[in-house]
Amino acid sequence: MRERWGDERAAMVVLLRRARTERQERETVARVMEVGSASQLLGEEQPSLFGGAAQDELPAARAELERWASQSIGVYALTEPNYPQQLSSAFDAPGLVFTRGALRSEDAGVAVVGSRSASAGALADAEALARGLVARGLSVVSGLAAGIDTAATEAALDAGGRAVGVIGTGVYHAYPPDNLGLHRRVVASGLVLSPFWPDTPPSKTTFPRRNGTMSAYCRATVIVAAGPRSGTRIQARKAVEHGRPVILLRSVLEGNDWAHELQGCPDVHVADDVDEALAMLDAIVRRPADMDRLLRGLVDLP
Repeated sequence: MRERWGDERAAMVVLLRRARTERQERETVARVMEVGSASQLLGEEQPSLFGGAAQDELPAARAELERWASQSIGVYALTEPNYPQQLSSAFDAPGLVFTRGALRSEDAGVAVVGSRSASAGALADAEALARGLVARGLSVVSGLAAGIDTAATEAALDAGGRAVGVIGTGVYHAYPPDNLGLHRRVVASGLVLSPFWPDTPPSKTTFPRRNGTMSAYCRATVIVAAGPRSGTRIQARKAVEHGRPVILLRSVLEGNDWAHELQGCPDVHVADDVDEALAMLDAIVRRPADMDRLLRGLVDLP
């Protein structure tokens, strides 16, 4: 790749390929951020016990990046400016993200998530939320799973809005397989994003990591419906860790101890219905502008 950030991406590929566990990946990313550049850290790497110098692996990484580019897969390193800005502010941002579709560096999106086996009423709420977000010019973000995710994504696309799927597999896969057509619709007009190597299959560990990436990517998370063991509880907890607002529809509190526990956390809200959730989101989206006005007022004080 001849463009400026190609070598930085290749260096990050080499470093993360050498990591064997999620913990090692996080340690590697932390070291990269301390140094400020994957290329610089790679130059400091010593030959490993089972291989040569890390620099020797750069040609293979460059070839891999070229192959992904030929397949219309975008690759972005945490240390480059085109990496999604809202995601880069998270303490556990992935070192690389892989995309299909149109990446927006400062995408204003809200996650609409919930149970894969939701009631008809919950599905209708997800659709109404998605239409409300589209009317406000916001991206509708989901994990492209069955149930609530599918309902919100289809409603956003049908309303002519932007949908973003943060998926729990690599971008070569669609999960569940029945949603392959939906993946293609999202890629055509929005974005599919993954923190995993493109050939990564679904597993019990990938979906919790996906939820963390999604919560960091979004301005806020709205949980429409969930059970006691729902994966959406992981996203809600990660959103609190990331300092992102969480809105629970009141029905989520029924029979879910984890939801009651979250109520006492900062920036966790309970909405009685879709209209109240959208009103809360209006206030959340206004926060940066309100802060700018406040700061300008302080500067203008005599």
